[in-house]
Amino acid sequence: MNCEGWKEKLDAYADGELPPETTRSMAEHLSGCPACTAEMVQIVQQKRVTASAGKRYSAPPELRARIRQQIAAKPARGGWQWALGLALAAVAVIGLGLAIMLPSRTAARNQLIAGVVDRHITALASASPVDVVSSDRHTVKPWFAGKLPFTFNLPELAGSPFTLDGGRMVYLDSRPGAHLIYGVRKHRLSVFILQEGGDFSRLLPTAAEPWRSLSFNVTSWSAGGLRYFVVSDAAPEDVSALAALLKQANS
Repeated sequence: MNCEGWKEKLDAYADGELPPETTRSMAEHLSGCPACTAEMVQIVQQKRVTASAGKRYSAPPELRARIRQQIAAKPARGGWQWALGLALAAVAVIGLGLAIMLPSRTAARNQLIAGVVDRHITALASASPVDVVSSDRHTVKPWFAGKLPFTFNLPELAGSPFTLDGGRMVYLDSRPGAHLIYGVRKHRLSVFILQEGGDFSRLLPTAAEPWRSLSFNVTSWSAGGLRYFVVSDAAPEDVSALAALLKQANS
């Protein structure tokens, strides 16, 4: 399939709607095609902007006006009917508030995860995905000294299928962090390490099963005051295996 054929499937790939075999073939194509990867980045960024705008929706003006009218109306009958009307209106307002608040929290979390995925895709689309190029953890880790307000350990990869490509600085939730890139077979995995707090603590659990976001598997956990993310289009088992190595190295 040529690039035009793959580009027609980028939206479906971003939404996780392609069959598993086509998804794997798409991932292999993106790993070697800067043009399609750049278009993929634009699609992901557009989806993120759209999701952000969706968080700011409010109840329709007609519904707001109708509830205000019910509250402000004088009782036409007995007092108990007026009290019942007030109670129903209150329930409607509370229900409306919950309907707005709950999706907003979920949307905010999804927006945060989408931002992490966006950083992963953008880095891989870059001509220089890493600033320090080395497979030696004893070279990569010291490179971050003085650049980050925290330290971390990198796992020993001997006997594992993973290889370290290098690292770069990254900013998420307005805080600096380490972005490490690993390889497993033909896939790339991003590891983000930042200080816990802010939206991380508010929106994400301390530990959770991997999420599926924009055809990527994402897992995140908090330990020792740091927030970790692993992002990849690799199999969920590979994402979990690298996460386990990181947890062991930083336990």
